[in-house]
Amino acid sequence: MRNYIEAQLLRLRGLGYEVTSCLIDLDAAAEAALTAALRDEHFDCVVIGAGLREPKERLLLFEKVLNLVHRLAPQAAICFNSTPADTAESVQRWIEP
Repeated sequence: MRNYIEAQLLRLRGLGYEVTSCLIDLDAAAEAALTAALRDEHFDCVVIGAGLREPKERLLLFEKVLNLVHRLAPQAAICFNSTPADTAESVQRWIEP
């Protein structure tokens, strides 16, 4: 999985995007890690991966992430990939390089 993610980050950079990765754990540390990342930089777009939206047990964390992005990066488009392999296409739907 991590190899797919890294490949997509490289692909996005090759397409002219500035990219920051913020992989979060599925525990209480997730909120703090995301808050720190969103406060450190300006983002035009935030991708929320499919792994966070499924399974159903992650719904509360997904809601927290979505609301943190909405609150701390209100100018950012929010997009969703269906797998790490379509991350670049997800970003391209909303942001020009």
